[in-house]
Amino acid sequence: MKPLPRSFYDRDTRIVARQLLGKYLIRKIGRKELIGKIVETEAYLESDPASHSYKGPTPRSAPMFEEPGHAYVYFIYGNHYCLNAVTERSGKAGAVLIRALEPIKGIKSATNGPGKLTKALQIDKGFNRADLIRGKLVVASGKTERFIVTATTRIGITKASKSKLRFYIQNSPFVSVK
Repeated sequence: MKPLPRSFYDRDTRIVARQLLGKYLIRKIGRKELIGKIVETEAYLESDPASHSYKGPTPRSAPMFEEPGHAYVYFIYGNHYCLNAVTERSGKAGAVLIRALEPIKGIKSATNGPGKLTKALQIDKGFNRADLIRGKLVVASGKTERFIVTATTRIGITKASKSKLRFYIQNSPFVSVK
């Protein structure tokens, strides 16, 4: 599996969110690899009231304004981390929340939710700004497959709650909420 190039992320966040579906998230821990196929994502745009970037860069949201193809990891609800892929050009904020994975290799616990997948892959704040092109956490292309993408409203937000910026592989049993 070949890591996605930086140019993959340097595009409209909505396009990246759709096209991350079916790609593989690979977490290297020593000699072991944990691999999951991305089956659910959510797009967060700079102009989006539900996005951390909406009011401009802050210490928390700064990674969203930086080079695309890096991770934006934050702690939420006082108990779990969320993993995002930074999109758009540097200076323009965008990020895709990776909501759910289909376990492919080495994953022994549930990954059907953003907090569950970061726990299963041992992803924490130390991965904030990690390069998703190389290192211990990468996103790679895999085999080409055909599937239907469903677009719906995002989960767990109140602002911009009617925006259809959540994408998932139709009929996947691994999505967080059907």
